[in-house]
Amino acid sequence: MTGPARVDIGGVSIGGGGPLVLIAGPCVIESEAHAVETALEVREIARRAGVPFIFKASYDKANRTSGSSFRGPGLKEGVRVLGRVRDTASVPVLTDIHDVSQATPAAEVADVLQIPAFLSRQTDLIEAAARTGRAVNVKKGQFLAPLDMRHAIAKITATGNKKVIVTERGYSFGYNNLVVDMRAFPILRSLGYPVVYDVTHSLQLPGGGEGVTAGQAEFIEPMARAGVGAGVDGVFMEVHQDPSKAKSDAQNALKLDLLPELLDKLVQIHQIAHRTVVAR
Repeated sequence: MTGPARVDIGGVSIGGGGPLVLIAGPCVIESEAHAVETALEVREIARRAGVPFIFKASYDKANRTSGSSFRGPGLKEGVRVLGRVRDTASVPVLTDIHDVSQATPAAEVADVLQIPAFLSRQTDLIEAAARTGRAVNVKKGQFLAPLDMRHAIAKITATGNKKVIVTERGYSFGYNNLVVDMRAFPILRSLGYPVVYDVTHSLQLPGGGEGVTAGQAEFIEPMARAGVGAGVDGVFMEVHQDPSKAKSDAQNALKLDLLPELLDKLVQIHQIAHRTVVAR
């Protein structure tokens, strides 16, 4: 099955029956050295697995549980670091924006502007991202049904920008819990654009910690396998060399040395899930 239309992003193609794409990096920019090091390490892991790679990190985590939590270096310094990553590792870069005023400066270096799940209905923000001409990745809100994403897509394409990606990251399921409905993936893909599964964020327990977001990293592998088996075009995972020391999302990040084996498994599953069935 070929699925949604292909979207080309800085030398990486996602959708259109192409290979599984990896979007990965630390949750937040912790330092320039760490961001560059992580990008280079993940790039090599992805290269060995034959997987196109887009680096992800946030310059400002504007929706932290506690007001005292580390948010990142901010827009100006964050954009500089992302530019350094892009130049040094020669990979496309994705980052999220939270305000209309951030769209243009972030687009100077980011190949993909991401709309956070909590802001997936913010029309002005979505349109501002779309008007930059960069690819726009909209995360489905934890409060939205899959088909509701057609409205976010329409806001982007109305500007003339057809470079759209839609990401599933779970639905609120009672207090401090999320659930991923595997039916969401074929429903989202039916909207005509590439679909990404945000594995690590779907394993958050929002508000479940003491002033931090708790998580269940032990379920990353089975959930990733399930999502890729359901036919997604890419996977989104936050990775860290030592998650216990990560400055954001420590409890649901994947330990970097676990990525190679997992990625090899996901590639095999993706090939089976997208295999063309020949009539006999």
